Amino acid sequence: MFGPKSTPPAADDVVKNGSDANFKVDVIDASMTGPVIVDFWAPWCGPCKQLMPMLEKLVRGMKGKVKLVKINTDENPVIASQMRVQSIPMVVAFDKGRPLNYFQGALPESQVRAFIEKVIKDAGSSATGGIEDALKAAAAALQAGDAAGAADIYAQVLGAEEDNVKAIAGLARCFLTMGDLAKVEDVLSMAPPAKAHDSDLAGVRAAMELAGDPEARGDVNALTRQIEADPQAFEARFRLAKTLATQGQFGPAVDQLLEIIQRDRAWNEEAARKYLLKLFDAAGAGSDIAKNGRKRLSAILFS
Repeated sequence: MFGPKSTPPAADDVVKNGSDANFKVDVIDASMTGPVIVDFWAPWCGPCKQLMPMLEKLVRGMKGKVKLVKINTDENPVIASQMRVQSIPMVVAFDKGRPLNYFQGALPESQVRAFIEKVIKDAGSSATGGIEDALKAAAAALQAGDAAGAADIYAQVLGAEEDNVKAIAGLARCFLTMGDLAKVEDVLSMAPPAKAHDSDLAGVRAAMELAGDPEARGDVNALTRQIEADPQAFEARFRLAKTLATQGQFGPAVDQLLEIIQRDRAWNEEAARKYLLKLFDAAGAGSDIAKNGRKRLSAILFS
């Protein structure tokens, strides 16, 4: 999907001579963390001698955003044959292990620069798409109750983008669900100062506040039996909602709170409504739980 975040390599590292034997490591594997441009050339090729120094200069000028691997086709015929190199120079860009774009012949510097810049842009778009897909997969896993699996995916995202706030908040929620509050704090501290007040992070802090409520440690089965015996047992219903919320079961908790409001909105100085608003913050302002819950609350209050 995507690899760990790479630090910009030194100038000597972004340009190297490749070979049949090292092609997988130097090009395929390396392209998992950033685009790699391969220049197929030969010592007898005049246009190759014009293009190569231009490529080297431009790639080094990109400050580690792209790498260049030079392959002498006379000495490395296997890869040249596999890539169907029939005319040189031939330049092929790789990203995520696959060819991304190419050109043949010695182009003017402006066109070569445009080619490299497009490769970097296209590779970046591919990485962003992969990360977005990963975030969706992690959120789905967490909602399905697989906190450990979700945590693994969020950790992969942070390996690629260490300041991704959605991944930081998601990983923190995973540890919160697993009851490891110390790790929640550690993960939240990873957020860059400029994004410390992001809504996703605020939601996690709100969830932590709910989890720290000493009254939110009830016996779900016992409270459920009490409510079944007496639907008007608002105190039991309220405590059940709190207990469910600390376990990350926001949906069922919302159901219990709305039931109280439906039956007696003023109960205990509107405690159910006040706690419900806190729960919306904990779930995340943009979450389906918060959006649907607010609609249901409005329907009750203004009916």
